[in-house]
Amino acid sequence: MDIGYIRVSSVGQNTLRQLEGVELDKRFEERVSAKGTADRVKLAECMEFAREGDVLHVHSIDRLARNLQDLQQLVTQLVTKGVTVRFHKEALTFSGSQADPMSTLLLQMLGAVAQFEVAIINERRKEGMDAAKRAGKQIGRARSLTPEQVQEIRSKVAQGISKTELSRDYRVSRQTLYSALEQA
Repeated sequence: MDIGYIRVSSVGQNTLRQLEGVELDKRFEERVSAKGTADRVKLAECMEFAREGDVLHVHSIDRLARNLQDLQQLVTQLVTKGVTVRFHKEALTFSGSQADPMSTLLLQMLGAVAQFEVAIINERRKEGMDAAKRAGKQIGRARSLTPEQVQEIRSKVAQGISKTELSRDYRVSRQTLYSALEQA
């Protein structure tokens, strides 16, 4: 059976380009970060579903795992079950019947490069956010309530006006109102 595992990191991303033109009997598709395998429900389902003689098609190494340890563990687990794993972008195939040292070396090198790339991206993002903060830029979503509005709300709460009514008046959720009141 030809099985496809397709993953994108966020809901807004498109999965169409992955495994385009590959005939699949079963697809496992998810929209979740690959930081860890624990939160990837469809990957777990795919791993459980795959049987001896099946071929698991994955667009590229970084779609299956973002670090070398997870990559090696997943590929080893599948190959041990008798599943052939095929990475299309890198043109690498792994199966128990063909223990190719060159393919294993390439898997490890490309997995390490993918892990390095993620680390560099995270480092650049942090540097950019730190620079923006130093420049006084707003990071993340702007606050829903100004400090003056929070003071007004505190004053109205002290007068006995309900928080539900205040959240409606200020057009914020009750949770936002509670959070704003908790901050000193």
